[in-house]
Amino acid sequence: MHFVEKKPEEKRKDFVKKLKTNKILRVPGAYNPITAKIIEEIGYDAVYVSGGVMSNDLGYPDIGLTTLDDVSNRSKQIARVTNLPTLVDIDTGFKNCEETIKKFEKFGITSVHIEDQIERKRCGHLDNKELISKEEMVQKIKLCVKSRKDSNFKIIARSDAKNVEGIDKMIDRCKAYIQAGAEIVFPEALKDEKEFDQVRKSLDCFLLANMTEFGKSKLLNYKELENLGYNIVIYPVTTQRLALKSVEDGLRAIFADGHQNNIVDKMQTRKRLYDLVEYEKYNELDEKIYNFNTDGHE
Repeated sequence: MHFVEKKPEEKRKDFVKKLKTNKILRVPGAYNPITAKIIEEIGYDAVYVSGGVMSNDLGYPDIGLTTLDDVSNRSKQIARVTNLPTLVDIDTGFKNCEETIKKFEKFGITSVHIEDQIERKRCGHLDNKELISKEEMVQKIKLCVKSRKDSNFKIIARSDAKNVEGIDKMIDRCKAYIQAGAEIVFPEALKDEKEFDQVRKSLDCFLLANMTEFGKSKLLNYKELENLGYNIVIYPVTTQRLALKSVEDGLRAIFADGHQNNIVDKMQTRKRLYDLVEYEKYNELDEKIYNFNTDGHE
């Protein structure tokens, strides 16, 4: 059991309502459920589950090695602990768009994005990517839209074409994706304000910007992106990068010093952890159930 009030349908309605405002939605990546709880507590608008992060977490490179079960099960675990909408990267659709969409919708996800790379895909900010044809991607999007039950379960079309075919052909692809039923477009690896602006002026749809670190895009303030007309900004790998750097530094310190006394102040306290996982609420619930079962009353 968990202390989440909103049903998946309500989260989807919330997401659509937020999209229709002039405020950009700020969406950090969660590499595990407890990070999603922190994202919600701080006040962000939604939670993002990155395909690259899921690969990293399994110790794999982001080249299409994860399965539908790998990503959907972790996404379900993340979505069920927060009242925020959850957006998920489904890579190229895991070879079966109909099954993929049905599973993610059933698991309580709010929205998914699918990309126009070949199945042996690469991280969107690496070179030497290969694309499927515009026509193939259009068919995938149509199948995704057809396979959903809830119209508020939004299909996001991601295009990796900018650094393969050029920005003009990428825009042409995105127009076809919108016609196919994608209401949100994710133009990957845009370079700077000029390119973000060019895409905004060319497309009549909701737009998602990716502010991943160490990539091809200039890291813009969310207000700059909002002023450029973008509706969503994701920070896909940020939390995982922060966590792994802290873990690595801490383990090296323990290995060198023989104890952790010098780094305890860098750790989350037991009290803070218990607050996050709502330990007392669960404890109170257990006591109520136990008293009811043994005494016959509360």
